[in-house]
Amino acid sequence: MSRERILELREILRRLSREYYELDSPTVSDQEYDRYMQELIDLENEYPDMADPSSPTQKVGGEVLEGFVKVAHKTRMISLANAFNYEDLLAFDERVRKVVPHATYQVELKMDGLAMSLHYAHGQFKQAVTRGDGSVGEDVTNNVKTIASIPMSIPYQNDLEVRGEVIMPKAVFEKLNEERKENGEEPFANPRNAAAGSIRQLDSSIARKRKLDAYWYFLMDAQALGCHTQSEALSFLDHNGIKTNPLRRICKDIDEAWSFIQEMTERRNDLPYEIDGMVLKVNELDRWEEIGETVKSPKWAIAYKFPAEEVITRLKDIKITVGRTGKITPNAVLEPVRVAGSLVSAATLHNEDMIATKDVRINDFVVIHKAGDIIPEVVRSLPERRDEHSQKYVFPKYCPICHSPLVRYPDEAAHYCINQDCPARVSESIIHFASREAMNIDTLGSKRVELFCEKGIFKSVEDIYSLKDKRDELLKLEGFKEKSVDKLLNAIEASKQNPLEDLVFGLGIRQVGKKAARILAQHFKTMDALMQASKEELTQIRDIGEITAISILDFFALESNRQMIEKLRVAGCRMDSDQIETNESMFTNKTVVLTGSLSLFTRDEARALLERLGANVASSVSKKTDLVIYGENAGSKLEKALQLNVSVMDEATFMEEVNKYESI
Repeated sequence: MSRERILELREILRRLSREYYELDSPTVSDQEYDRYMQELIDLENEYPDMADPSSPTQKVGGEVLEGFVKVAHKTRMISLANAFNYEDLLAFDERVRKVVPHATYQVELKMDGLAMSLHYAHGQFKQAVTRGDGSVGEDVTNNVKTIASIPMSIPYQNDLEVRGEVIMPKAVFEKLNEERKENGEEPFANPRNAAAGSIRQLDSSIARKRKLDAYWYFLMDAQALGCHTQSEALSFLDHNGIKTNPLRRICKDIDEAWSFIQEMTERRNDLPYEIDGMVLKVNELDRWEEIGETVKSPKWAIAYKFPAEEVITRLKDIKITVGRTGKITPNAVLEPVRVAGSLVSAATLHNEDMIATKDVRINDFVVIHKAGDIIPEVVRSLPERRDEHSQKYVFPKYCPICHSPLVRYPDEAAHYCINQDCPARVSESIIHFASREAMNIDTLGSKRVELFCEKGIFKSVEDIYSLKDKRDELLKLEGFKEKSVDKLLNAIEASKQNPLEDLVFGLGIRQVGKKAARILAQHFKTMDALMQASKEELTQIRDIGEITAISILDFFALESNRQMIEKLRVAGCRMDSDQIETNESMFTNKTVVLTGSLSLFTRDEARALLERLGANVASSVSKKTDLVIYGENAGSKLEKALQLNVSVMDEATFMEEVNKYESI
């Protein structure tokens, strides 16, 4: 079966490569293509006797199109191996340091465009060639000449070859697609395809109208030109007027590189062009040959691919889970796929209505993303890819755990198991209480909670703090040694010192998330004051609405909940908040948004300062925003603020305001 799958994957990838590289009309996402490629790589490694030099794993790019002159590259244009998470980068770093222990990295943006090679002779622009299949490309000189940022002459007077990407800026792409829609033409899928389609026009006047741009990142024979590092090679290009991307950084180790990647991940949507990742290159050019390369990729460089915003996979089944409030949640069981840096095999479907509205069926291909970059969620089904194996889902009428009838309240989309003693509700409540965002009890994860519930050790949340009395019982459980048990008990003991906001969030009050818990703790200061609060008092607090207030009142009205809190108090849990002193300032009671790259503060430092000055720091701009503070390369958030007539302030002015408060 695996050998048959290898042959199947090769045919799939050949078809997808042709659609992407030659027709500029992909039918699947980049992430789906990468997933097929990685599966084939893994299988070919497992079955080396199936090796084939014509396999897509051994090729780069696509075929040369008819209509353009074929040009052989002096040196093959090879592609980079991919990394999808921090662990992949660590593995790359480990391989590099086995050869070059003190290597540094030049980290650059991975432009999402059409790979290109430029040739200059005696200081004059001579030729532009696409990557093609890596060995032979297309001569697109006339079209590339129309790109304004590419110099037709340079100071360096000998022969020169540089490589990089031709791109289409976001603003140009949006305008082009609007025009195509008005003309009844099919819009381009993304800026990369628009750039490729523009360069591959036989009429160069079309390319000229498209207002393309280009960035260059590789200097051939750099060492012969006196460059010792990749950084010096880029400076050589800058000196000769060949455009490079200034958003790059030399990093002494992989952690510095990861920090820069995280910074650019946050900023990528504000950039005027598309990037789909970051590239790490060993900076020391004289070590590249020693580090080596594979048939397809250099070992001295790697491309970190940004987590996908949306990916496609197959929905294999739908399973029901029961939450701590009794809420019933249908979850999609998926063919594993990488989303936002992690491998995902399940995603939420929310409720019965959503399954019906999105027409999600078992065995469908579906689009998924991570809501808020955290929770995998099914966005939509793809009925055009549906086959005879597709099955409609029938929502259950009974709880899958305790078999009690499910209830759906008026004006609510969710179903509930209302059995207070349902084992699933108890274990989920304890899991939430111990979670990192709540009481952060290290080593008390979901598997251990479920085990302790199964053994009768846990019957309620407060049982966590009597676990120390059952140490001998724990040591009898399989896999529990003295060291691990002591680590768990110490973590439980340490959690007692967590501030009120962690405890409030840990209680699992409906509608009270982490932010609301922090607001409530800062306002009321003590658990007793919060428990005695009236609806009027609650709704007067910023960001606490009527629905949340009613949920809080309902929670504390239950005697069982009040008894639980008293037991937690007796166990030694803190019932008060950390006191945060705030200063009256121009930011007090203002909703402020930060955007762009700050040079004087980290984003967290700026947020903390604003909160100490009485501001409410939000993540997005709206009509309710009072002020936007911006740094370098501020993008869409600043533009939206100006459109909405929201006040804006640059970082230097913000610093001046902060300096007025010497105690900050």
